[in-house]
Amino acid sequence: MERNTQTVDWVVFSIMWQEIIIEIVKGIGKLFINPLFYVAIAFAILLGYVRVKRERRFFRTRILWGWTETIRMFKDTWLYTLLLSILSVAIGLTLTTDWIVTFSVISVILVAVFIFQLGSPIIAASLAIIALWIGTKTGATFTILSFEWQGESNWLELALPVALLIGAAVIVEGILIRKNGALSASPILEKSDRGITAAGYLSKKLWMLPVLVVVPGNVIPDFLPYWPQFTLGNQSFGLVLLPIVIAFQQKARRTLPIYFYPKVGNAVSGVGIATIILAVSAIWLPIFAVVSLAVGALARLGVWIYFALQEKQGRYLVVPQDSGVMIAGVLPESPADKMGLIIGECIRKVNGQTVSNERELYEAIQINAAHCRLEVLDHQGEVRLRQHVIYHHDHHRLGLLVVR
Repeated sequence: MERNTQTVDWVVFSIMWQEIIIEIVKGIGKLFINPLFYVAIAFAILLGYVRVKRERRFFRTRILWGWTETIRMFKDTWLYTLLLSILSVAIGLTLTTDWIVTFSVISVILVAVFIFQLGSPIIAASLAIIALWIGTKTGATFTILSFEWQGESNWLELALPVALLIGAAVIVEGILIRKNGALSASPILEKSDRGITAAGYLSKKLWMLPVLVVVPGNVIPDFLPYWPQFTLGNQSFGLVLLPIVIAFQQKARRTLPIYFYPKVGNAVSGVGIATIILAVSAIWLPIFAVVSLAVGALARLGVWIYFALQEKQGRYLVVPQDSGVMIAGVLPESPADKMGLIIGECIRKVNGQTVSNERELYEAIQINAAHCRLEVLDHQGEVRLRQHVIYHHDHHRLGLLVVR
């Protein structure tokens, strides 16, 4: 008898997990019906095309492959996506279909109009909550692709899980900027106030976090009635893969990219942490969830404005030098890259010859076409010697991009 009971329990357990797996697969499948998924990929491709075209105009060569933005859109984020999905489902952060649709539509608009300065997910999330509140107050309804949208009467309770999830996404945004902002910064030749050609660095990126979230559904609570929840009481739950798009744009000119973007990233992560701390206070006072989103959105805008003004007020750092040739960029896998040369260093001598401009630099490289020796002034003002064997397939200019 006991054995039969165990068999029945095992069958029930197996069916339960089969149903849950089916629900997860269905949730993942719903990602591919969200227009935001395709719009973000299309604009990531467009970003790569525009960047390559710009680099060819300034330097007659591309620095990174044109598909880099599209590939790194997911490659940079897969681990954070997994962690956020686990935390979201484990905690039971319940979102609603109305909010997801509103958030996705706003994100599509911000991406499509190329306003990447407003592309942080906390801005789209805050606007989505405001839209649901307005819909509730006005009773507005309309149809989007057979989906009937209407304001959420429980928009205040919904703000808590939204703030926690989006706050975590903003922390990830900061980490991505800190780790990858400088890597994706593309040099742009501009004229300084004194009419000198100088290099600025534009980092313009799209990242996607397809996070698994809990929404009203019918399968999971049949087997797990204790499933944690925030806003939907005893209603049932399902799973949906929500594409959280992070659009980022910031230009550096008075600070080198390797020092500038980590500062921006740390500030953005701080906004995410502050958002979560404020949101937790909503457990006692629900309005704090809305406050956390509003303060977070304003703080994220403040981070962009602060660093933009800071860079505009100073002089360009990468400009032509009388005592050498300033490095504006280095092609990946080139001899210059293998020698460890980086943006902002100044090449003073090549193969024993003093150089002060681009023509002298490339003439000195030809003195010894098989083995190149460089004397470089680094960011600390110290001289270091670099050398590298040049092979026939290597870039004839060592892969150096310089300001003229």
